[in-house]
Amino acid sequence: MRLAVAQIVSSADLMANLGLVRDYATRAKGAGAELVVFPEAAMCAFGNPLADIAEPLDGPWATAVRAIARELDIAVVAGMFTPGEGGRVRNTLLVTGPGIDTAYDKIHLFDAFGFAESDSVDAGTSPVTFELNGTAIGLATCYDVRFPALFTANARAGAAINIVCASWGAGEGKAEQWDLLVRARAVDSTTFVVACGQGDPATLGLPSAGAAPTGIGRSAVISPLGSPLVTLGGEPELALVDIDPAIIPDVRGKLPVLANARSF
Repeated sequence: MRLAVAQIVSSADLMANLGLVRDYATRAKGAGAELVVFPEAAMCAFGNPLADIAEPLDGPWATAVRAIARELDIAVVAGMFTPGEGGRVRNTLLVTGPGIDTAYDKIHLFDAFGFAESDSVDAGTSPVTFELNGTAIGLATCYDVRFPALFTANARAGAAINIVCASWGAGEGKAEQWDLLVRARAVDSTTFVVACGQGDPATLGLPSAGAAPTGIGRSAVISPLGSPLVTLGGEPELALVDIDPAIIPDVRGKLPVLANARSF
């Protein structure tokens, strides 16, 4: 399976961000990818009034992403914001493509390091997996990566791949934590981890958005035994990687952490 990681830097301009989705998805398809993964907040960068731009899954932005996926015959995962309760929003991953139409709402909200996502975002409640050409894939968003149980739940539901879409906050030690966590979640769940983050706006000369987590880059694809297969820097970039989900049973035979786990 050939996958593409689209490390973009989104802005407040929904149509410009949709243009990035089209551009990167077109390039991914041209390179033979079956799936292209965009980061959290691909629809609109953090640091902007999200309730003003949130749209339902049948709204114009999601509908346009579906049209791109259908036109290119490629599966797309992209972060967007959908309406929540009482003027709040949900931090949603849209998944669309050939025979696929689903979504995941971020379960663990980023109330840490001086940012309170729960002030404006409603939490999701359920893990979500989808199937692409016979391979089950689990979904996670940013702060979710700090919670191994979501990744192992996806694996127990059959996932051979876990996708993490992020807009990781900058700060002391944060980059090192990201690198550590995406590798640890791969080993915890014995799945491939495809971790796509927002690129670092500073690499484009863009100003800081205060405490808002606008991305540091460092997207990565990790093997089920924790080895980095792809690692990116801070700049916007499209990366391609070939993975073989058929190795998962052999990996789990050698490292049966899912079978050996106990609940306390």
